[in-house]
Amino acid sequence: MLLHEVVETSERLAGTSKRLAKIDLVADLIRRAKGEEIEIAVAYLSGEIRQGRIGIGWSMLQVGRSAPPASSPKLWLPDVDDDFQRLGSVKGKGGDEQRRAMLYKLFSSATKAEQDFLSRLIMGELRQGALEAIVLEGVAKAAVVEPGKLRRAAMLAGELPKVARKAMEEGDAGLGGYSIELFRPVQPMLAQPAEDIGYALQQLGSAALEYKFDGARIQVHKSGDNVIAYSRSLKDVTAAIPEVVEAVRLMPARDLILDGEVLSFDEDGRPQPFQVTMRRFGRKLDVDRMRSELPVKPVWFDLLYSGGSMLDESQARRFAELRRVSAADQLVPHMVTGDVEQAAAFVEQALRQGHEGVMAKSLEAGYAAGSRGASWLKVKKARTLDLVILAAEWGNGRRRGLLSNLHLGARDTVNGDFAMLGKTFKGLTDEMLAWQTEQLLKLEIARDGYVVYVKPELVVEIAFNEIQLSSRYESGLALRFARVKRYRTDKTAEQADTFETVQRMANPLT
Repeated sequence: MLLHEVVETSERLAGTSKRLAKIDLVADLIRRAKGEEIEIAVAYLSGEIRQGRIGIGWSMLQVGRSAPPASSPKLWLPDVDDDFQRLGSVKGKGGDEQRRAMLYKLFSSATKAEQDFLSRLIMGELRQGALEAIVLEGVAKAAVVEPGKLRRAAMLAGELPKVARKAMEEGDAGLGGYSIELFRPVQPMLAQPAEDIGYALQQLGSAALEYKFDGARIQVHKSGDNVIAYSRSLKDVTAAIPEVVEAVRLMPARDLILDGEVLSFDEDGRPQPFQVTMRRFGRKLDVDRMRSELPVKPVWFDLLYSGGSMLDESQARRFAELRRVSAADQLVPHMVTGDVEQAAAFVEQALRQGHEGVMAKSLEAGYAAGSRGASWLKVKKARTLDLVILAAEWGNGRRRGLLSNLHLGARDTVNGDFAMLGKTFKGLTDEMLAWQTEQLLKLEIARDGYVVYVKPELVVEIAFNEIQLSSRYESGLALRFARVKRYRTDKTAEQADTFETVQRMANPLT
């Protein structure tokens, strides 16, 4: 398959806002792909390259973009993938010069449309209206399999491209072999926001209530004495939290996969802010010193595996097993009730102890890895959303030379893009301004006057008063009195809140 075919499909995807039309376009392309081409095409249409980061920034990319374009398509998809593999493997002295030469050669073999596509693909800014959710449905249609079955297999495998190839080559039979496995982390289950505890119980009936922490989400796998801890983004963070590893080794079960959070507490036993806890996960870390200065402890709230998969077991059954294997002081405070007054008292208790609020969970629901389903609802004191930064504006006055005003977007799962909900420069400390300027410039993809457009990667938690109608933004909605609460460095853009959630919050009766 030629790269040109993927580029053409990408252009057509960007040219339609109809979800079913997008799915048909993806399905048509995937049907034409063979073998490894399926994996590459799925990755590219999802806005990713299979190699992840390959060390190409905006300035280096300009070397490739300066190459004269080819007059006709001639790049084969596997050859482009091989070039990305070689670019990512260049190391050591003289590496930048080698990468520039390789980029120039690649881009000189690409047409103008292909050059533009490759540029946006490398920078993670494809913005064609085909996020992974739409690509997944397109693959499901091409392979004639149920989207839910494909989605589950992709979550359990940790990636869509390989599962897509399996579905295309083997159909339903190929998806049946995916299950949760020790030391292959899965995406965590996520929650939707609820206006208050009364609304949560109205939706769920009698529910399991748990404290909602402001800690670092972890998933820990155990087999005998072998223990590995993974972050929310599925990175191995075992070395950073040895006391958690030691605690898990003492659990009275050989094989476990635990879901929970790591928290640090002050001298009064109150949880410290998220940013304080995250110091334990810094790049350059003196673990022994940090363990002494900033001890952490795990708090478990779910069990995904105990001698076998627990994913399809009810929440009540999973928690009962978790209670059996966990030390009492490591178990989330928990109660089951359908009574609003009892539930409200539980919320107040959580808030008094310094926590964010509570989680309300359906007693009958299984664990939907990677999904933000309606069976988990979060009730917080302040209205907040986790949004993605799309751009930032240079500041004035004392903020001159710093990126300040942030453009905020929610994931639009229908159109496969981000729905802008407004801008804010409020709530930013001097330290945050300096940090975000450094990080956003690393993600820069373009400039327009005083606006720096960035790869949509950084997630920020935004507090706000209300959601109002707005003709200023294409989304039709805007946050009123938005202010930055904190950066969610533990979350990826794919884990940010959706525009559907924002719409529901704006009109909870719909």
